[in-house]
Amino acid sequence: MGSQPEFVLTLVLSAAFLHAFWNALVKGAEDRTLVMGLVNLGHTIFGLTLVILFIPPAVESWPYLIASTIVHFLYYAFLLLSYRFGDLSQVYPIARGISPPVVALSAWVIADEVLPIAAWAGILMVSFGIAMLVFNRRNGMMNGKAVAAAIVTGLTIASYTVIDGLGVRVSQSPFGYIGWLFVLESVSSFYIFYIRRDALQAATWKVYLTGILGGVVSSVAYGMAIYAKSLASLGAVSAIRESSVIIAAMIGVIWFGERPWVIRVISACIVATGVIVLALYS
Repeated sequence: MGSQPEFVLTLVLSAAFLHAFWNALVKGAEDRTLVMGLVNLGHTIFGLTLVILFIPPAVESWPYLIASTIVHFLYYAFLLLSYRFGDLSQVYPIARGISPPVVALSAWVIADEVLPIAAWAGILMVSFGIAMLVFNRRNGMMNGKAVAAAIVTGLTIASYTVIDGLGVRVSQSPFGYIGWLFVLESVSSFYIFYIRRDALQAATWKVYLTGILGGVVSSVAYGMAIYAKSLASLGAVSAIRESSVIIAAMIGVIWFGERPWVIRVISACIVATGVIVLALYS
């Protein structure tokens, strides 16, 4: 996992926890579309701070920034659709679970990143542990629309993971790249505020606080993940970051009262083992 394995592992696991937390905030919100707009507003606050403090990214990275911004718009749209039709503990695992192998394969083809067999075993363990949450029959039948939206969400996750991984490596300013990415993403918040302007005026302080807090947490989480991509392989970072699925499942059990809980503990053990394998061999 590069020359700083302990630091990268800590960075990515912290990002995973924060990512699961902000998704839970969005899932639990009364008006998810409005909260998503406020999340992007929180991104802007964090992004502008980085833009002021760090030099702009190199010209070579700007095509990646534009492409990532567009893919992120699609990600937010399909994430909202997923949560409209499905539970957090089922939708989130699908979206995040298909990403690691897709990212690893894409990085192999595009960036010539070749992972050892043991690292691939770790990636497959992470995905298998995640899949257990999805295909457990006791969870009940899932809405077909939720499954479709979650799969497309997962593909957008894989896409922006690879795009940002390549972009930050040619940026010559990782934090500048992260800052400009969040500033560019903020355009979507103005569109959301326009279409939800009546709800925006009627929103309580709790809605504003939830959205902006979620935005700051989300931006810090993804900022950590992007920086980790400049230090380690895209496939390994992506797989370890998806341990957030288990965290989200636990939040679903404790916060939203979703059941059953035994399968989630077993899945957590499998994913944790996969993460340890990745940390040791990638």
